[in-house]
Amino acid sequence: MVQELVGAIVALFCVALVYTGMAARVIKQYERGVLFRLGRVAGDVRPPGFTLIIPFVDRLAKVNMQIVTLPIPAQEGITRDNVTVRVDAVVYFRVVDATSALVKVEDYKFAVSQMAQTSLRSIIGKSDLDDLLSNREKLNQGLELMIDSPAVGWGIQVDRVEIKDVSLPDTMKRSMARQAEADRERRARIINADAELQASKKLAEAAQQMSGTPAALQLRLLQTVMAVSAEKNSTLVLPIPVELLHFLERGNRGDAPAGDARPEREREREQKQDQGPAEIAPPEVAPPEFASNGDRAPGTDVDGAPAPDLEIGRQTLAPNPGGGPRAD
Repeated sequence: MVQELVGAIVALFCVALVYTGMAARVIKQYERGVLFRLGRVAGDVRPPGFTLIIPFVDRLAKVNMQIVTLPIPAQEGITRDNVTVRVDAVVYFRVVDATSALVKVEDYKFAVSQMAQTSLRSIIGKSDLDDLLSNREKLNQGLELMIDSPAVGWGIQVDRVEIKDVSLPDTMKRSMARQAEADRERRARIINADAELQASKKLAEAAQQMSGTPAALQLRLLQTVMAVSAEKNSTLVLPIPVELLHFLERGNRGDAPAGDARPEREREREQKQDQGPAEIAPPEVAPPEFASNGDRAPGTDVDGAPAPDLEIGRQTLAPNPGGGPRAD
């Protein structure tokens, strides 16, 4: 009798031990447990720690409450200004309602991923290229709002959305590089022109200051010669004093008569203009002189040259010694 009692106690203990092993569950600190009893949600969400369920009746589902980092694959789209780009982003979200995340959506991670891709393509189509490159904070906020709106009903909270990279075509990169280079060149020219303006004002002031003292101009010339000669070059600089040029100019003016220092050609030109146009007389033509037959030699013409024979048909007219033509 005692042995049967001891055996029953041992068997009961073993059954209790097996039951406890099958019913015991441990929920970690970053997890929450949702109990399904006969397919329906039973009770509240189980907190972290040790908990028991009914074997073969209850099923405990654990939900991770940590922030999930979900990368969004690169999406290719056309911006509002007709530029083809590829944009990829990353989403940070976490589960705030474990029951809704399990009951209202089949796979909340896949659902958030698909919603993020759709929202990213929509943002690309509504934005300009300059906004994608320089105004990302505003786009991140709009993208976060678009993803978070449907995710709230799934028990998901989107903490942050960041656009990681914007890939541009090579032709667009070269165009932007040329644009940036032209902008930098424009600013450089403006700065250079401003510097030239300021330098010209200072040089004008210096020239006005030196005009009163010619010695200062000579000193400046000597400083320039020293600066040129300091460099290693083969340039020969021969400074000519300005006073020498003035002296030579005064000497040229002194060669002209004191009464009228203008050049002689200029005076003659003025005299001709005062006299008016000259009358051109026709040339005298001498009357022609004709020599008589008695004065010229036989067989010659008026000028004394031998007269040619004239052949008319078969007759030849030869000069006549008596002065008249003769037919042979």
